[in-house]
Amino acid sequence: MITDLSQHLPDDYPRVKEFFLARQPILCGAQNLVAYELLFRRASNGPANVVDDLSATASVIAHASELGIDNVIGNALGFFNVDAAVLMCDFVNFLPSDKVVLEILETVQVTSGLVARVTELHKQGFTFALDDVISQAEELRPLLPLVKIIKIDITGMDKPQLANLARHFKAQQKMLLAEKVETIDQFRDCMELGFDYFQGYYFARPVVLSGKKLSPSQMVIMDLLTLIVNDAENNQIEQSIKKDASLVLTLLRLVNTPGLGVTHRIDSLGQALTVLGRRQLQRWLQIILYAEHSKGSQFNSPLLQLAATRGKLLELITETLHPGNRAMADTAFTVGIMSLMDTLFGQSMQQILGQVSVVEEVSSALLHRSGFYGDTLKLAEYIERIEQTGALLVPTLKKLGLGIEELYALQLAAFEWSNNISRA
Repeated sequence: MITDLSQHLPDDYPRVKEFFLARQPILCGAQNLVAYELLFRRASNGPANVVDDLSATASVIAHASELGIDNVIGNALGFFNVDAAVLMCDFVNFLPSDKVVLEILETVQVTSGLVARVTELHKQGFTFALDDVISQAEELRPLLPLVKIIKIDITGMDKPQLANLARHFKAQQKMLLAEKVETIDQFRDCMELGFDYFQGYYFARPVVLSGKKLSPSQMVIMDLLTLIVNDAENNQIEQSIKKDASLVLTLLRLVNTPGLGVTHRIDSLGQALTVLGRRQLQRWLQIILYAEHSKGSQFNSPLLQLAATRGKLLELITETLHPGNRAMADTAFTVGIMSLMDTLFGQSMQQILGQVSVVEEVSSALLHRSGFYGDTLKLAEYIERIEQTGALLVPTLKKLGLGIEELYALQLAAFEWSNNISRA
């Protein structure tokens, strides 16, 4: 029987915006972005901590129209954790069946009523995953025909264990998703075992490659960024851009997009630089670095999405806390974007900062996570890894003087902006 939301949720379940929101990337074997798992954590009333509470997820689903699912996940799929109470409530139908995957938690008791409900939702077009599978548990068997994806937490699991689970579920034609993948070696092991999807921040971990050099186009962009920071003449900047024909074409395409409000076609590089202005040129060059890294698949590049989201979130936080200070907001954006360049280039952050001029505040934030910009960067990183670092969110917000509701609104704006970047 389908029940009403109020019968299953506690009286104090959080309203939308009274919890922390995180989106964790899910990648395919080609390391392109295919989905986000959306995690909702209610701030506890006691010590600085977060409560892993499905009532927060239920609250969001019940207010899906306010959340704006498309603004959060863009063109990707969205994975939601659900338990029996959530599944049995009719507000699940607020979610678009073609855009979400419902993750049935491993703690759910499989009853005939639950199987009937999952069957009904399956017929409506919903896709299901089993979450945190660590064994071939018999009690799950009634659900397996209705489930497309098996999520396996690889933490503490050796390769033979993983191989056994992979063989078992592959024989049943299930897609396999490895979660908590933290190193490139773990990713390669799971690829070898036939996993289809991967969740974890291995793709954002810096791997310093001794002697690695930047590509010619990356060098051009880094040189350009240095010229802009040093307030070089326009003709110097134009001559530098002309060293890379693909960069010229990219910038011309950019200034001729409808979003910039240009009323006539721009055909020259000089005109393009005038239309963009230095602030926007610097911003787009920083983003193009990440797109350049993933030629052919940049629209689905998780590193590009993560860097763009960090940059915009730090900018919006700074605008909120220091209204009217455009220079601080621009600096915050730069900190967010540059925070993943060690991963992008396979070089230490110290080496990268030796190649492009930055002010001391930016250097301190990137190297030591210190100062105002370091605190905002830490906040963004804590949100991304909310399961591990959620306890640090409340004290960091208090230090910055930012509220949970304010952060939530800024996150939605940053997500929407980074999604639009990938479509641009």
